[in-house]
Amino acid sequence: MRLSRYFMPILKENPKEAEIVSHRLMLRTGMIRQQSQGIYSWLPLGKRVLDKVNAIIREEQNRAGAIELSMPTLQSAELWQESGRYEDYGKEMLRIRDRQDRPMLYGPTNEEMITDIFRSSVKSYKSLPLNLYHIQLKFRDEIRPRFGTMRSREFLMKDAYSFDLTQADAIHSYNKMFVAYLRTFDRLGLRAIPMRADTGPIGGNHSHEFIILADTGESEVYCHKSFVDFDIPSADTDFDSVDGLQSVFDKWTSVYAATSEMHDEAAFDAIGENDRLSARGIEVGHIFYFGTKYSEPMGAKVQGPDGKEHLVHMGSYGIGPTRLVPAIIEASHDENGIIWPASVAPFDAVVINMKPGDEACDTTCDRLYVALQNAGKDVLYDDTDDRAGTKFATADLIGVPVQVIAGPRAVAAGEVELKDRKTGARETLTIEAAINKLTA
Repeated sequence: MRLSRYFMPILKENPKEAEIVSHRLMLRTGMIRQQSQGIYSWLPLGKRVLDKVNAIIREEQNRAGAIELSMPTLQSAELWQESGRYEDYGKEMLRIRDRQDRPMLYGPTNEEMITDIFRSSVKSYKSLPLNLYHIQLKFRDEIRPRFGTMRSREFLMKDAYSFDLTQADAIHSYNKMFVAYLRTFDRLGLRAIPMRADTGPIGGNHSHEFIILADTGESEVYCHKSFVDFDIPSADTDFDSVDGLQSVFDKWTSVYAATSEMHDEAAFDAIGENDRLSARGIEVGHIFYFGTKYSEPMGAKVQGPDGKEHLVHMGSYGIGPTRLVPAIIEASHDENGIIWPASVAPFDAVVINMKPGDEACDTTCDRLYVALQNAGKDVLYDDTDDRAGTKFATADLIGVPVQVIAGPRAVAAGEVELKDRKTGARETLTIEAAINKLTA
């Protein structure tokens, strides 16, 4: 992508309405634009990051055996009345009526709808276990949306819903998602700590929030410092192994960790003073096991091996991609801008032409641009007439992991400079060596 032809409306000054770093940087880099209170458009740079976040989420959900589908944003109120939850959400639920005066709602979550899909299609235990997920827009009319897409009214959510014959089976499904979440956040460059959490209006009695530590976190969290040293489950994890997944769960829940709602002061004080950690945290994922909370009122049953009908045990598992993007920025930035982990960076590299119009610089940059693209890399080519300082500031601001700098003097010597955005380290390489390194 040539920067001269790309839509990236960068702001020179920090927006006054942005309270936290991620909101400021997302506005400044032209990743998002506010359309109304708590509602944002995702502009091209932001959409590229969001798509990469979604891709990693999908890969790990699929690896754990979940199956993707798509459910509508508008839902019938009848399903929510059937489950008994229609009034629980209060004013956060956006209620509307269609032209036939039927009550509808803009879905804040999908337990009722997925239960309806399940009960109409699955009749036998032989179809279990089953885990269905989608990535879809949600709406909750927050009384105080803030921090950009960190806490917005309209947001993207990955919802997964598991269905099992027994509680033991359901706990295994829960553990699958527990492990999948550890892997997902690690691949996004985050160290997420699973913490016991309140189930809230979702219901149930087994729940964990996945929290990353950040000064701008919305709530106080408490945990043992050993979490930073725990190993992340590998890509070849056997998700069919009950004992294997349970051992991972047991390890990650073996030391104290809780949100403020579930905090036990006495248990926390029992930890050695040097091992205690109290900090602010950002929730990036939440998983629930809630048994028959929805299957019972909605009649979601299957025939068991005994020939009798059994209520299915359910769980739900959420990750907010539009919340994850600012969370990553909160965890990875400096005074010059964003520092994207390579896995979700909008571009793998930015080629900076220091003198557009100079034949040698143009030829070298074109060669680099084509070579990287042919190798399957996402490349931004800064071919603008901006001053050198502006080009460098832009590259730092948007946080592309590698900058390839081609100036007249270096090009005349057959060389270019590579700069690592995270460390600031620079090295001069021949053009061929630079291509080989970046495409390896």
